[in-house]
Amino acid sequence: MIFTPQMEQTVVAVLNKAAEVYGLSEQAEVSVVLVDDEYIRELNRQYRGKDAPTDVLSFALNEGDEPVVIDDPAEQLLGDIVISLETAARQAEEFGHGSERELAYLTVHGMLHLLGYDHETEEARVEMRQEEEYILSQLGITRD
Repeated sequence: MIFTPQMEQTVVAVLNKAAEVYGLSEQAEVSVVLVDDEYIRELNRQYRGKDAPTDVLSFALNEGDEPVVIDDPAEQLLGDIVISLETAARQAEEFGHGSERELAYLTVHGMLHLLGYDHETEEARVEMRQEEEYILSQLGITRD
């Protein structure tokens, strides 16, 4: 997958929409790092003990159990989202949608992890999927 200016606009739009939905200030910062499978595999092994590539990893500065509500200007650094473009391209093909849609999904998925969401239980998974779809739908990005 070649990262295009349109994809960059999509990533920024997704992050901005999530920030708006969750009431984050304009000073909130998130790093998005686009990597290959080899790089994300090493991160996945090092930080999660899984020796395989994955699509997205999030490294939140706040590791609480609940989604973070930011009301202190000193707490504006949310963390890092790392996305494998190789895995994203494979998944887009597998799921039958475009690379841009897959990148948007992985971006919002990573952002929600930074905000404290997870999918460790069925209830949490359903809640997280609803949040993902809501944010993407606000941008006109659907599963189609």
